Amino acid sequence: MKSPAIDIHAHALIEEVEKLVHGQTGWRREVEMAARLTGATSLERNRQLMTNDWRPALTRLEKRIAAMDRMTVDIQTVSVVPSQYHYWADRALAERIVATANQQIAEICTRCPDRLVGLGIVALQHPDLAVAQLQRAVGELGLKGVMVSSAVNGAELADPTNLPFWSKAEELGALVFVHPMGCSLGERLAPFYFSNLIGNPAETTVALAHLIFSGVFDRYPRLKVCAAHGGGYFAFYSARFDHGWRVRPEAHSCRLAPSEYLKRIWFDSLVYTPEHLGFLIKRAGPSQIVLGTDFPFDMGVDDPIARLDMVTPLSGADRAAICWGNAAKLLGI
Repeated sequence: MKSPAIDIHAHALIEEVEKLVHGQTGWRREVEMAARLTGATSLERNRQLMTNDWRPALTRLEKRIAAMDRMTVDIQTVSVVPSQYHYWADRALAERIVATANQQIAEICTRCPDRLVGLGIVALQHPDLAVAQLQRAVGELGLKGVMVSSAVNGAELADPTNLPFWSKAEELGALVFVHPMGCSLGERLAPFYFSNLIGNPAETTVALAHLIFSGVFDRYPRLKVCAAHGGGYFAFYSARFDHGWRVRPEAHSCRLAPSEYLKRIWFDSLVYTPEHLGFLIKRAGPSQIVLGTDFPFDMGVDDPIARLDMVTPLSGADRAAICWGNAAKLLGI
C-alpha cells in the first residue's frame, strides 16, 4: 500500500496583496533592489517564467491539484511567495497585508480541505503586532503556523525584540517555516543566478546559526522550526560550528554543541541528490526530515518521493516518517 505524502514547501501568489503594495515607495525600493541583486539576465528569465508557468500554478487551484496528483503528493502546505513578506511596510499597511494574505491562504485551503493546509505570515518588523497576527492565524483562521524570512530589515530572527514571537509560537505549537527572501551578500551574487543558488542556502544557514548560538532553542525547547532548502549549509558543515563552540569562548554561547540542535529543527528534503539527502537524514535523524518541493518554481523538484526512494539504506518506517508522519506531527493533522 502506498504511504501518503505531505509537501511542506509550496507557494501561492496572493494577488490582493500585490494590489495593496503596488506603487508604494517601499515596494518600489524593494523591486529596484531585487532587480539589482538578481541581475538582468536572471530577472528577465524570472519574468518569462512568471508569465508563462509560475503565475498560473501560483493562482489557479486546478493547476495546483493537478500538479500534486502528478507528484503523488496527497497534502500540500501552502504559503505565500517570499516576495510578499513586505517587511518595509509601516504598521497600518502591515496589518492589511498580513490580514489579506492570511485570509486568502485560509480560503484557498478551505476550497480543498482534504488536500491543502496553510501557513500564514506575520509582520516581524513590528514584533508586538506579529504576536497578535500569529495568534489570529492559528486560533481564528486555522492555519498551521507561519512562514518567516531569514532576517527582517537587517535584524536577525534571534533579535531580542522577537522573543515574544518565539514564545507565542512555542505556546501555540505553531510551525515556523524559515524561508529566505533576498541575500545580504549583495551584488556579489548578481551573476549566474547566485542570488538564489548561493544566497538562499547561505541566508538560511546564518539564520539558523543565530537562533542556535543565541540560545533561542535553549529558551524555547518546544519550538517547531522547519528550515527550507534542507536548512542551507548548516547540517553539511556543522562540524566547524562544533569546533568553534569548543575552542572559542565567545562562541560557547548555547548549552549544547551546535550540531545537537539539528535534532530539534526540521528540514525539508530539497537538497536534490540522494547522497545529500542521505547525509542530511544521517546528521539530523529521519524524524527531522519532511518532503519539500518549492512548488512551482524551477529551483524546486517535481519528484520528491522518487528522490527519497533513491536514498539507501532507508527503512520503511523512516521512509513513511519522512513522507508523511513527521509533517503530520508538525502540522497537527
